[in-house]
Amino acid sequence: MTVAEALAILDAVLKPSSLNDLQELVFRKSWEGQTYLEIAESSGYDPSYIKDVGFRLWQLLSETFDEKVTKSNVRSLLRRRCADVQVPTSEEGVSPPTPLDLKNTIDQRQDWGEAVDVSVFYDRTEELGQLKQWIVDDRCRLVAILGMGGIGKTALSVKLAEQIQGEFEYVIWRSLRNAPPLEQILADFIQFLSNQKEIDLPTKLGARVSRLINYLRSSRCLLILDNTEIILRSGEGCHGNRLTSAAGHYREGYEGYGEFLNRVGELRHQSCLVMTSREKPREFVSLEGESLPVRSLQLTGLNPLEGRKIFHLKGSFAGSEAEWQAVIAHYAGNPLALKIVAAAVQELFDGKLADFLAILQQGVFVFDDIRDILDRQFERLSELEQEIMYWLAIEREAVTISELQSNLLSPLSRQKAIGTIKALFQRSLIEKQAAAFSQQPVVMEYMTDRLVNQFCESIVTGDLAFFNNYFLIKAQAKEYVREIQTNLILKPIINELITILGSPKSVENQLARILSQLREQLPKTSGYGGGNILNLLCQLQTDCSNWDFSNLSIWQAYLQGMTLHGINLTGANLAGSIFTETLGSILSVAFSPQGKCLAAGDADGQIRVWQVRDDRSGGTLPLLTCKGHTNWVRSVVFSPDGRILASGSYDQTIKLWDVADGRCRQTWQGHIGWIESVAFSPDGQILASSSVDLTVRLWDVSTGECRQTLQGHSNWVQSVAFSPDGCRLASGSYDQTVKIWEVNTGELLRTLHGHGAGVKSVTFSPDGRILASSSDDHTVRLWDVERGECLQVLQGHTNWVWSVTFHPQGGQLLASSSEDKTVRVWQVSTGQCLKVLYGHGSRVWSVAFSPESQILASGSYDQTVKLWEFSTGQCLKTLQGYSNGVRCIAFNPDGQTLASGSDDQTVRLWNINEGKCTAALRGHTSRVWAVDFDLQGQILASSGEDKTVRLWDVTTGQCLRTLQGHGGWVWSVAFSPQDQILATSSEDKTVRLWDVETGDCLKILRGHAGWVWSVAFSPDGQILASGSYDQTVRLWKVRTGQCFRILHGHTNRVWAIAFSPQGQILASGGEDHVIKLWNLSTGECFKTLEGHTNWIRSVAFSPDGNTLASAGDDQTVKLWDVGTGDCLKTLQGHTSWIESVAFSRNNRVLASGGQDDAIALWDTETGQYFKTLRADRPYEGMNINHITGLTEATIETLKALGAVAG
Repeated sequence: MTVAEALAILDAVLKPSSLNDLQELVFRKSWEGQTYLEIAESSGYDPSYIKDVGFRLWQLLSETFDEKVTKSNVRSLLRRRCADVQVPTSEEGVSPPTPLDLKNTIDQRQDWGEAVDVSVFYDRTEELGQLKQWIVDDRCRLVAILGMGGIGKTALSVKLAEQIQGEFEYVIWRSLRNAPPLEQILADFIQFLSNQKEIDLPTKLGARVSRLINYLRSSRCLLILDNTEIILRSGEGCHGNRLTSAAGHYREGYEGYGEFLNRVGELRHQSCLVMTSREKPREFVSLEGESLPVRSLQLTGLNPLEGRKIFHLKGSFAGSEAEWQAVIAHYAGNPLALKIVAAAVQELFDGKLADFLAILQQGVFVFDDIRDILDRQFERLSELEQEIMYWLAIEREAVTISELQSNLLSPLSRQKAIGTIKALFQRSLIEKQAAAFSQQPVVMEYMTDRLVNQFCESIVTGDLAFFNNYFLIKAQAKEYVREIQTNLILKPIINELITILGSPKSVENQLARILSQLREQLPKTSGYGGGNILNLLCQLQTDCSNWDFSNLSIWQAYLQGMTLHGINLTGANLAGSIFTETLGSILSVAFSPQGKCLAAGDADGQIRVWQVRDDRSGGTLPLLTCKGHTNWVRSVVFSPDGRILASGSYDQTIKLWDVADGRCRQTWQGHIGWIESVAFSPDGQILASSSVDLTVRLWDVSTGECRQTLQGHSNWVQSVAFSPDGCRLASGSYDQTVKIWEVNTGELLRTLHGHGAGVKSVTFSPDGRILASSSDDHTVRLWDVERGECLQVLQGHTNWVWSVTFHPQGGQLLASSSEDKTVRVWQVSTGQCLKVLYGHGSRVWSVAFSPESQILASGSYDQTVKLWEFSTGQCLKTLQGYSNGVRCIAFNPDGQTLASGSDDQTVRLWNINEGKCTAALRGHTSRVWAVDFDLQGQILASSGEDKTVRLWDVTTGQCLRTLQGHGGWVWSVAFSPQDQILATSSEDKTVRLWDVETGDCLKILRGHAGWVWSVAFSPDGQILASGSYDQTVRLWKVRTGQCFRILHGHTNRVWAIAFSPQGQILASGGEDHVIKLWNLSTGECFKTLEGHTNWIRSVAFSPDGNTLASAGDDQTVKLWDVGTGDCLKTLQGHTSWIESVAFSRNNRVLASGGQDDAIALWDTETGQYFKTLRADRPYEGMNINHITGLTEATIETLKALGAVAG
């Protein structure tokens, strides 16, 4: 977009008034990148007056566009808003912006990504004409713009796209500067072209490319990929030696781009992919031709006239026409080279070209290419200037001066940083973006190469100065930035070191020597060396057990998800390092009113609170862990003043916590079912709660008394929300309705009908005029609060929508989270989905906007909290939790081996006599819910949330077979007594029977109306029982698959079933807290065992059939006399709910496994606990005595994960 086009837009939106002459002058010069001082000097006005005019100009435009407008964002704003403005053709002949020439601008979609500003552009008329002819007239499908670094390929691609955008329905511009995987680029393209509707993308690369090709056929699309050379091999080793010719070949892991280019070039479609590169990808050799739809343009330098313009931007220069010709010809018109040389001529030769040429002719400044120029320029820099250049390459994104200063180790360097940055800017080695600084891609690539080479040299030679002066990755960086640092800095260093030293083991040994040297030479010295060693070792997947990092600075070490048993961190300073969190599945997230704190409630009954950094980086600092609930914390919310945190739990209590110290101030009871939602009134005096007991309660916050109980829903009430004025309360229920209540009187004002399934979440817009609701029908509905009418139905999610929330500033954005593992951001006025946020590995229970920033938080069943920059869709931070709850246990028939399945995706085999884990079977990709041995004890079956069943060889630990077919999590497995058949049950509401030998699915048993939690064979193998979410137990004939009896009696979900050894009795237990004993011959319940105070998750008969064991969420195991129904013993010791119980074959041992990560072994005769089996936690034995640099909350987390102090 040119400045004339921008002014045309402003004239249209400001009518009947317009900019005055001075405002237009300031706008034009600001558009060109001039400062207020430069504008004042060139125009003859006082600088303070120009600054005041500028301030009023941006204020005027901010009010006009209803969003903040500044010098730094005006270009992107006008480019984004131009399609919404009708611009008449100028009487002076200035054409309006190209997109306004479209007949159907409403259908046009553009995403410019990080496209550079090209308001200052040098000629290229001939090249633009050639490219327009190829793309617009000749309908080329694939076009490459080729040229050396700095020649202007990026600027040309943006200018080209701006000029031909009116020919396309979609325009998307992306840079490959940070080497994104092709899968990511394809997903980005497909989501954009599908208007964010595509969610379940193919996992195979070829299928994903085919999906994109379909969009390129159905719509006219312009795709631009910049910096393609980044994914091509450089052909240089660690020391810059050219080893082999790798021109046009791809880096390891990026070969898929070749297939992508082939198919875009060969297959028929109506779109065009434009790519820029320093070298031609090899696919072009066979695809391109003058009459073919694949072509390439070799870009040459600027002509002398345009080249001189670059010099004049730097100031005044003296030279004859011949001297100008000589200088520009010497550098072949390369814009970047000329920009750097202009700075050097100005600085060293006072702008005199003759003096510079005299030196040039002596061979002192003989440059072959842009790298030579940068080499010479870098060598001339001061030590601090070089250090700043390295830091900018490491940071990858534009950073402020204060951020750079915080990286520098020397106080003197920090003091001189401002002047140093100014000098680098004057030399055109760095660029300014608003108040931050970065490097051009070619400069950043050059500096990254130098950095990798220098680190390799320092590690090989043992030179600690450089190694200790910079971090390789920034643990606290935005997540996508840290991933870029890992891919472009950390991994290349490791690869080069392996090449130099011969093997990964040799690299480990060298790092061990460096560590020893570091501890001897630099103990207690600040620096990044210790953190660098840990990051390198973790990337090498080295077993760091018992390594000694005591008394060192371990800064910016990213240790989340790492296993560090026995590592010695005594006296270490761990500032800026990141560790795994103790998080269960995240059920609720909430920001404090000022956005300074983030809270999350989890399935382990805990609440975590973090401080959120205010720099929009998504950085967090653990503050508090609130413990007290004994079941899921389903809802958390801050009071309006931010001092109190309220939580609602499945333990049927509400707790109020003091945010200052994490103490529980009050506990309220009254609901007789799980509490699903809590919400404060705007004045903070009332707390509303909703429950599965079908009620909403209003509580007086000061007294804790229940003021009112609102009744009217006929099913679970999942969500409540106050209107902004506090006068109304909305509630959403599984009865498929939303109800609006008068708060003062409790009167039901209105019932909203429309959802086709249960309503999970409700929320008011900030102005109170719109109510949003989300549902199991996969939709979000927007309602007019006054009229009760449905305004819009937002469709896009492919499964239940768990949570919905408005952005608190203006309410123009809405976020929703779903069972489909995604978060969606919607524009309220249009109902358009703006972004789909991918990254969670399971259902996303909750979302929350930060009140004061562009950050969105989401919490998932995958034990993560993610912080997103919702405007870009980038994930800024992932808080990864660890809990290793034991979901299932089973005894081998030999009575000596116990199998367990856990939350860490692992099946373990235990020797119960020794209390040791003898094997860890890995292959599942999510929690393991069920295990069972065959009758001989040679095969173990396991199943879990990854929807698979695995059969393992118990002796070797190898996976024999993976059974796939279920459409949901597989909750239960059971071998038939004859070992020929395996039964499985799933959340897809089916039971499957499998042939163990072949892995074939023999039968699919359908009939349950809900998830099927449990299956069990009768002792003779003729009957299969199944227990379900639908509150029934079904009996099936194994031979025919026919359901011949349905057992009714439970009043809630049935979790567990078990046959007695004699086959005459079936026991069942579930969420109604009771166990039922059924006579199989009659189907009648002849006994109900009462005593548990919460869900019953597991039941098991003793081998003699006389005793029944049961366990569940009340954290107890109960032993029952089957004959009398009496409770013989209650076994206590677990500290969380118990998932599974099992008797040994000899009837002497009872095992129980629970969410406290422990397996308890009990003597069945005495009821005494005698042994605990527990898998090692991530930081088991880590010595953290006298560590510094971490909060108390983080230290407590490390201890909970196995670390020891003292």
